[in-house]
Amino acid sequence: MTDSAALDPEDRKIITLARSARARNGVPEGAAVRDETGRTYVAGTVALESLRLSALQTAVAMAVASGATSLEAAAVVTEAEQAAEADRAAVRDLGGAATPVLVAGPDGTLRSTVPAGGPGA
Repeated sequence: MTDSAALDPEDRKIITLARSARARNGVPEGAAVRDETGRTYVAGTVALESLRLSALQTAVAMAVASGATSLEAAAVVTEAEQAAEADRAAVRDLGGAATPVLVAGPDGTLRSTVPAGGPGA
């Protein structure tokens, strides 16, 4: 599914939050995840000398650190055409293989939605 207009309002919201994080922090990627209670966690890329995390890995870590036990959805705003396997793995670890990962371009246009477990999950 790549039709942004057909997106659930909650999915549109996490794309908007991810896009805002990317722009506000001037980082390569912004991400947001929604947990099982509907709470959202927003993050940008972390690029320290001793620590490197993608935006989506950081958002998942924030959810875990805040007590989330599952994820309903994840979104990443990036120049890349698809979510990296390491990003999908982080989402899969907390949300399961069927958790949707929405990938949007810097303008917020949805490029793809894939399950965290990959296209066949």
